[in-house]
Amino acid sequence: QVQLVESGGGLVQAGGSLRLSCTASGRIFSTDTMGWYRQAPGKQRELVATITSGGSTNYADSAKGRFTISRDNAKKTVYLQMNSLKPEDTAVYYCKAAISAYRGSIPRDAYDYWGQGTQVTVSS
Repeated sequence: QVQLVESGGGLVQAGGSLRLSCTASGRIFSTDTMGWYRQAPGKQRELVATITSGGSTNYADSAKGRFTISRDNAKKTVYLQMNSLKPEDTAVYYCKAAISAYRGSIPRDAYDYWGQGTQVTVSS
């Protein structure tokens, strides 16, 4: 019913940039906090950045100064601009969104939804 569709991942050289996008679709009443997480091989999934519906942001220390999260509420889309990429940024990046979806004509409480993940590979 609710789906998050990601795009923008790929292969980039160290020092380069990528911009990830994630758009929510379905019978959605509202999209609340949205964020990006990543998981490298053999490592636990970790938070990269989050942004509330009002635009307040939070970043992991590793992302501060290099990554920027933003959103377009009308498009139900969250972005992650990644600059000065390092090989250590290589991971599968996942979009997460707290979404209030409709049950019939009535919105239900917000639940977390995850995207399918998109691979980001940074070569040295």
